[in-house]
Amino acid sequence: MRKINKIIVHCSATIEGQSITADTIDQWHKKRGWRGIGYHYVIGLDGLIEYGRMIDEIGAHVKGMNADSIGICYIGGLDADKEAKDTRTLEQKESLLCLLKTLKRLHPDATIHGHREFANKACPCFDANKEYCNI
Repeated sequence: MRKINKIIVHCSATIEGQSITADTIDQWHKKRGWRGIGYHYVIGLDGLIEYGRMIDEIGAHVKGMNADSIGICYIGGLDADKEAKDTRTLEQKESLLCLLKTLKRLHPDATIHGHREFANKACPCFDANKEYCNI
């Protein structure tokens, strides 16, 4: 098993209310030349948590940070004008919190971050480090 030091939260950068799945993201990432979806988990609008890459596989979600991290992506992140916005539904917020608590139990030394902490991006369109600092 990989040593996990970080759990990194992302958004799919899709318009609020647009429902896509882990399979859709897998297709996008393959078109970019990757071997498949770069995230380990995807959280749909209804809160359903889908698997992406297996947890023991290195992800492809933050350049230079993949070897020791887990990537979680919630669907959304853009408003109707394609501007960054925290579009998480109540169901997504509940599922994300539950998933983060579970992952922290499994990897107690891991810290929680948003993608924007490691790249010049708005992703995940909220301050994940601040919101989940007490987990």
